[in-house]
Amino acid sequence: MKISMADRMNSFQESIFSELAYYKKLKLTSGEEVVDLSVGSPDTPPPAIVTETISELSLNPNLYGYSLKGTDEFHQAVSSYYARSFGVKLNSAEEILLLMGSQDGLVHLPMVLCNPGDYVLVPDPGYTAYETGVHMAGACLYPMPLKSENQFLPDFSDIPEEISKKAKLMILNFPGNPVPVMGSKAFFEEAIEFARKNNIIILHDFAYSELYYEEKPISFLSVEGAMDVGIEMNSLSKSFNMAGCRIAYAAGNPTIISMLSKFKSNIDYGVFFPIQAAAAKALTKESDFLKDLRAIYKGRRDVLVEGLQEIGWQVSLPKASMFIWAEIPQGFTSKDFAIELIKKANVVVTPGNAFGSWGEGFVRIALVQSEEKLKKAIYNIEKSGILKSVVKK
Repeated sequence: MKISMADRMNSFQESIFSELAYYKKLKLTSGEEVVDLSVGSPDTPPPAIVTETISELSLNPNLYGYSLKGTDEFHQAVSSYYARSFGVKLNSAEEILLLMGSQDGLVHLPMVLCNPGDYVLVPDPGYTAYETGVHMAGACLYPMPLKSENQFLPDFSDIPEEISKKAKLMILNFPGNPVPVMGSKAFFEEAIEFARKNNIIILHDFAYSELYYEEKPISFLSVEGAMDVGIEMNSLSKSFNMAGCRIAYAAGNPTIISMLSKFKSNIDYGVFFPIQAAAAKALTKESDFLKDLRAIYKGRRDVLVEGLQEIGWQVSLPKASMFIWAEIPQGFTSKDFAIELIKKANVVVTPGNAFGSWGEGFVRIALVQSEEKLKKAIYNIEKSGILKSVVKK
């Protein structure tokens, strides 16, 4: 019997993470220690209220049925959190939708909104799930380059008019992954005006909303006109270290929320009740958890950036998220440099071109190890001699 994949699968190549994992495994098999700074998976525990709630409620045999959708408690918690944190009023019944992790919504929304041949405007470099969603919808991806000379913000004036007129959806992500920059109120106002003019829906990926340092990020929904043109997706994966729980939400324009809800009612049966209850408590319980979490990441950021600068790698200091977006030494491609780091320094990072062609010349470094491990990575990189000539910023 001949077994073949659907044509749409031609758009999906083996993830660079698989290749990095191969080289990492070779090192580990030979007994060497590796500092893995590639995948952005939180390495610290969630708030105690989360583990306690899941532990307690998981013993209740009546909570093992399908949840089907978000509970009233969860929706109200999101509404309360947005009012308290961003000054945004949300109707908990019509303007909020439970997601099984933000990637659930990011991949599925293009399938809800786009027909084959429609365009989706996507940041480049950008989170890999954006491209996946576009291809699954049979839509056309149009990259919006994030260039250093534009402070890594997309320039809407560079988008050809014929593309703008065919675009149905634009994805934005601030604070960003892999590029950890912030979006200003003025930028979001410009995006909203562009969307209105061209009848384009905006999806703002706000997954790193609570991982910031000197300046708090702006919610897209807090900007006048945002609710008319789009939605925001947020997650508890990074903010509350609940990545494995797979719980997030979409919020904003009720028509878009209703469309996505209709789609999801046909493909999943909701999130485990105890996880929803734990997430609701995390969003509403007053504690120092988020402040303490930011302090951990800030300490790591400062150790890594200052350490790399001291050994001659002039990386920039991010204002938010859990990543460093680092320009690489001259003479390397992003992939070659990442592989050399594994081979010579036992340090794993992600090549920038894994996130789009405009990521070439950079690597993404995740702050997912202790300060001690980060110092070890710095020492290994210096000792390896790989930093011979660097691009000055």
